[in-house]
Amino acid sequence: MSTFPRVWALVVLALTIVGCGEAPTGGDSALLKVYRHSMDGSPTNLDPVQGSTLYTDFVIKNIYDTLYSYKYLKRPYELKPNLAVAMPEVSPDGLTYTIRIKQGVEFADSEVFPNGVGREVTARDFVYSLKRHFDPANRSQGAWLWQGKIVGLDQWKDAGASYDAVVSGLRALDDYTIQIQLTTPYPQLVFTLAMQQSAIVPREAVERYGREFGVNPVGSGPFTLKSFHTQRAVLTRNGNFRQEPVDIYYEGFDQSVHGPLGLEQLHGRAPPFVDRLEIQFIEQTAARWNSFTKGTEAQFTSVPPEQIDVVVAQKQPTVVLNAEFDQQYFHTAELEAGMIYQLFNMDDASVGYSDDPVQNERNKALRCAIRMGFNWPDRIDRFYYGIGQAYPGVIPPVVPEFDPNMAQESVLYDPDGARQLLAANGWNTSNLPIIEYGAPSVVTQLQMFEQFRGWMLNIGYPAEKIKLRSFATFGDFIRAASERKIMFLGMGWGLDYPDAQNTLQLFYGPFGAPGSNFANWVNDEFDALYDETAVMQPSAERTAMFREMNQMVVDECVHIGGFSRTRLYLWHRDVVMFPDRGVLGGYFLKYVDVVI
Repeated sequence: MSTFPRVWALVVLALTIVGCGEAPTGGDSALLKVYRHSMDGSPTNLDPVQGSTLYTDFVIKNIYDTLYSYKYLKRPYELKPNLAVAMPEVSPDGLTYTIRIKQGVEFADSEVFPNGVGREVTARDFVYSLKRHFDPANRSQGAWLWQGKIVGLDQWKDAGASYDAVVSGLRALDDYTIQIQLTTPYPQLVFTLAMQQSAIVPREAVERYGREFGVNPVGSGPFTLKSFHTQRAVLTRNGNFRQEPVDIYYEGFDQSVHGPLGLEQLHGRAPPFVDRLEIQFIEQTAARWNSFTKGTEAQFTSVPPEQIDVVVAQKQPTVVLNAEFDQQYFHTAELEAGMIYQLFNMDDASVGYSDDPVQNERNKALRCAIRMGFNWPDRIDRFYYGIGQAYPGVIPPVVPEFDPNMAQESVLYDPDGARQLLAANGWNTSNLPIIEYGAPSVVTQLQMFEQFRGWMLNIGYPAEKIKLRSFATFGDFIRAASERKIMFLGMGWGLDYPDAQNTLQLFYGPFGAPGSNFANWVNDEFDALYDETAVMQPSAERTAMFREMNQMVVDECVHIGGFSRTRLYLWHRDVVMFPDRGVLGGYFLKYVDVVI
């Protein structure tokens, strides 16, 4: 679980330029298959201990191997073995995981190996790679995934982080068998072993390149890095990559969804299917759109906001393209693997906790009334182009624990009901507290505040009591939220893995700010259920408990939402693929094919 906020910035962050080698020159050979993918940001470091962003994920997962990955087409997402032979053998007490890896898998050829020939990947490589996250010299971005979870690993760090020292809970039993012993059951462990942070690296490369390893990656994945800078990463087929034919039906093929995209032609063939993969990092939406529509550059793009009405003929209940675009491109419209939500800071006595039980109930009524006055259809139309899904609670639709039958009242706009609730609880224009709406000082956020302000006027809130507290940077905003100094704020969360625990932990009492629980909500019953489910394997019983916890968040009016945006993607018709920007992420690129 995450114990610190992984919040989506709504502002653009400048990225430091780094590089490695030179991009190839000249035209592409007619015999080579080249796929050009475009993204709206770039990574700065390709070392898995530093990997934590969407952009690094797309490169890292194509250079390195992880023990597990996700079925290419299956939704909700479903784990599968990758470098591992099978899913783990788990002891009855849930504390010991035994994982066998495939034999004969080789790292890509590199100068770090004798004679430049890649050696076999062994269980010791995984042990070494995970230890790196606990070496203080690396300043890992991923240690939180296993901190306090694996027997002896934190102590290994405290004892000096010698890579030759044994960690009792993290061992290679032989060349092809890994054993992990946990301090307490951790059902999400296998999810972490499919994340970019768990990618397997050879010790020889890290020791050869030192701090430059992040731009000289060596792995056993489907591609190797040719060149890398802030505009583009160029990868070429790894000649050592294992030959494993795709069973498209095992991967989740659905004729009604995937049939028109030509994916059946991948069946029985071994990826990767392209010789060269170019990932173009184009921050500006207009530039990315121009590159895509030229027809000779980017072969994939997300549809920029300013083009939605040009491209789309119908937005709901399903997205339908205008005829011109439908003829030229394939498309998919998918809900993001994450959510957007609004939070009340329960540490603020004006809307949250009070020592007076009567005032507590009045504050709850105030929060509920504000939620009733929040107009999700208006917000979606104005800022999310009329596509996306608002739903009650904090379990998003992309995870299997989502309940499509949950009552919808908490996301319905009801200004009349809000006014009645305020009056019934003794609230009036003279005693209503000031609403302080915190947001970064960017145009979209300021516009969202003005929209919210209009809604509050509709439920009887005095104009002078609806105030914006803007922050110069997103960092300043997060710092104030971490210090519990913002009364009402909007947040975003991208799933680390497809499990409801990953969003429910946003309301777990012990994770109060500066942890991920920015609402600073404490509910003993919720926390007890969280503790109980934290050690449970997925089951119908656990799902029922998750849904009960979700209802508690709704009943206490702690948040407003959630909402998952719909991502609309286009790609050229000579490309065979089903793209994903969420949990699957960079894994899908190994399955891309190009018709030449």
